[in-house]
Amino acid sequence: MTLMRVLVTGSSGYVGRVVSAELRAAGHEPLPFAGDVRTGSAGGVDAVVHLAGPARVRESFDDPVRYYDVIVGGTVNLLRSVAPGTRFVLASTAGVYGGGGGVLAEDSPRAPSNPYAASKAAAEDAVAWAARTGRLSAVVLRLFNVAGGGDRDDTRVVTRACGAASGRLAPMEVFGDGSAVRDFVHVRDVARAFAAVLGPRAVEHAGDGCAVLNVGATPASVSDVLAAAGRVAGRPVPVVRRPANPGEVRELRADTTRLRALGWRPAHSDLDDLVRDQWAAEAGRT
Repeated sequence: MTLMRVLVTGSSGYVGRVVSAELRAAGHEPLPFAGDVRTGSAGGVDAVVHLAGPARVRESFDDPVRYYDVIVGGTVNLLRSVAPGTRFVLASTAGVYGGGGGVLAEDSPRAPSNPYAASKAAAEDAVAWAARTGRLSAVVLRLFNVAGGGDRDDTRVVTRACGAASGRLAPMEVFGDGSAVRDFVHVRDVARAFAAVLGPRAVEHAGDGCAVLNVGATPASVSDVLAAAGRVAGRPVPVVRRPANPGEVRELRADTTRLRALGWRPAHSDLDDLVRDQWAAEAGRT
């Protein structure tokens, strides 16, 4: 692998810190982006890993213009400022698939159902069109449910379950019977995916110079997560049962065939290991 100077936006965030550490371990030189992604420059580097931006679904309904401004505007600005030949890696979300259920491959239809996912889909389009010009090569990583590694976002399932088990948070609300399945992946495995796509194989078979890859690892239901948290904590997770959300998708799983073709395999995303890792961080918060 050619070693690169990699500009990392959002390098101080939950995913960004781990990605930067993984890039450094792989021999790359991660450079934190300073300033506003809507106005700063991404020139003078070999690659850009673009992680910065707001990422809360409910919040995006309250302020959709801000989400488009930062996510789409920031991506366009970075694309405008990169030097020819730069590798551009965009962190996107499985939310772009919307309500499509089952096992989702990268060519599954996009149907984002909230402003956050819609703005990510627009950013994906900007990256793909820029890559078609031949000026840069690009990779879009669609992240499923990232967890572990000391996540501090209490809106996410694993973090919420651990917080409820410790007593730091109120009992966890469970809508329906808890059998809906989602795909979880440890933040360290996500970081390994970002390192993997800096190699030449990531785009050698990509149509028009932009590869799209899913990043997921472990399908599990809410009930599975609660059971794992209970095992790790040594006590049941307190829950409050609510009626099921109408139209909830029963299963959302990632087809990771494309990413695995690059040699990537999840190493930290076994459900109990993932929850145990988050529980260790939870102990430091209580």
